Amino acid sequence: MSTTIELLRHGDTGQRSYRGQLDDQLTATGWAQLRAAVAGQSWDAVVSSSLRRCADFARELAAARELPLRLDARLAEYHFGSWQGVPIETLAQEQGDALGRFWVDPVAHPPPGGETFGQFRARLSDALNDVVREAKGRRVLVVTHGGAIRLLRCLVEGRSYGDMAGIDVPHASLHPLAWPIGEALA
Repeated sequence: MSTTIELLRHGDTGQRSYRGQLDDQLTATGWAQLRAAVAGQSWDAVVSSSLRRCADFARELAAARELPLRLDARLAEYHFGSWQGVPIETLAQEQGDALGRFWVDPVAHPPPGGETFGQFRARLSDALNDVVREAKGRRVLVVTHGGAIRLLRCLVEGRSYGDMAGIDVPHASLHPLAWPIGEALA
């Protein structure tokens, strides 16, 4: 029996900026998006980012379906440093060159005070390696964030981190992930 991992991005929070590790709640729309996304789907366990926009829904889903749940802070979104909470339009107007460099090469041009991509990659890889070790052939839903899903997809698909901005990850979208069992991608 093989392990199946599906990544689920949190629903809408009503915020229009890099939220990073700010601990936002879901809007009513966000809750509805997530409930619709999981309808008719089944998993054997749930692992979630500890941030409320993921964890609150993961708790509800796990309780309703009587599934084991584990919260893992390593699945949190990328830390955008001083850009967290600043509207994208404001960043584009005030720091457009820096924002453009970040989108093209986030490794070489992180936001001021932001997490390095080496740190981001390492913590996400460690978290996914643990999910696979614990799964033992089960289907696991991992509730996480847009940036985390983009980075993990780049890793498994062999893509440059510069491709992240072009990977579509709408709110409450599901993404199957073929995480290599027994291999570290960190």
